Amino acid sequence: MASLQASTLLLPSSSSSSSCSRKINAAIHVPNLPKLNFSVPKISTRKQLGEELNIRQDRFMNTLITTTPIEVRSDKSTTIVTTQLYAILEAVADRVEMHANIGAQRDNWNTLLLNSINMITLTAATMAGIAATGGIGMPLLALKLSSTLLYSAAMGMMVIMNKIQPSQLAEEQRNATRLFKQLQTQIQTMLAIETPTQEDVKDVMEKVLALDKAYPLPLLGTMLEKFPEKFEPAVWWPSNQVQKKNKGKQCNTPRDNNGWSEELEMEMREIIQVVKRKDIEDYVRLGNLGLKINKVLAISGPLLTGIAAVGSAFVGNGSCAAIVAVAAGALASVVNSFEHGGQVGMVIEMYRNCGGFFQLMEESIKATLEERDLEKRENGELFEMKVAMKLGRSLSQLRELARKSSTSSHVDEFASKLF
Repeated sequence: MASLQASTLLLPSSSSSSSCSRKINAAIHVPNLPKLNFSVPKISTRKQLGEELNIRQDRFMNTLITTTPIEVRSDKSTTIVTTQLYAILEAVADRVEMHANIGAQRDNWNTLLLNSINMITLTAATMAGIAATGGIGMPLLALKLSSTLLYSAAMGMMVIMNKIQPSQLAEEQRNATRLFKQLQTQIQTMLAIETPTQEDVKDVMEKVLALDKAYPLPLLGTMLEKFPEKFEPAVWWPSNQVQKKNKGKQCNTPRDNNGWSEELEMEMREIIQVVKRKDIEDYVRLGNLGLKINKVLAISGPLLTGIAAVGSAFVGNGSCAAIVAVAAGALASVVNSFEHGGQVGMVIEMYRNCGGFFQLMEESIKATLEERDLEKRENGELFEMKVAMKLGRSLSQLRELARKSSTSSHVDEFASKLF
């Protein structure tokens, strides 16, 4: 190292001095290092690299082709079912609006026709009375003719009104609106917390069509019979609905039995008995009574108006004709007011709807109890809570009612506290 530094320092001076011819030689001795063998990896050529990339790409595409279509098919099926349910939901929302609007329109029909017929009838009775007070000649003829025409018009309008029963039509549309709103909520719940299937779409469509049949919109051709031979509760659910398996929260623990027990099954059977003996029987009795009263009123109104029209045509020839014309017209106005002002048709439709409600409950409980596989039933505790809520009772009140029914064949109270 010292010799290297000396040569470095002396080298500039020797090169810059022209007089010095002395040469300094420096020797550097480097020790011999041992040979080391390094294994350098072989670098792939461009051709080999391309072949390897092609092989890997083929493997990736084969894997993608094998696995991807299954997931895409599942997502596509779910998307189609969801889209179908949303389409049905839009149709249901449209039906809710239609039934609400038509219900309000037919309620207006009831009010307007009632007031118009009563005004026409009372005006005709007044003219008949004026004609009987001493009219002669042309004034008498004009009063008689006007009174007869007004009575005849009132009779025709009364026949049409009694045939279609606007108050009952309005109640039908109100019930349809409520039931379609209920179905709308069920579809929204299904889309929110469940995974719908094609079977759910089919069930929802059947429910929509059953409601359309139970509460038709047109008056001609499909209007419900307002004066049937026998009173029957309304049916707005598909005929096979109660036969289908219930869907609910199920428990896989064998000990739990999906919330069902012998006591709960006995309780549900006793509730069915109370509903049949008290609620359904009472509403059928009241429905038959209301139907008979409505038939009598529907016949009496136009009949009294026709008698008044005939009597008004003979006013002036004797006092009895004037009495018949005025009295019959007044009675016709009273009957019409009692029938349509009291909305007897609406009351009958309310009884039909209540009877259908209890009939649906009875069929649902029976279908649930007939299912022997407990895991296929709706959860027992949830089912009991739904029944209690539909009857307007707490769980303790529902169990107390079942206990009373099991110990005594005669129960004073009704199963439902709502209506």
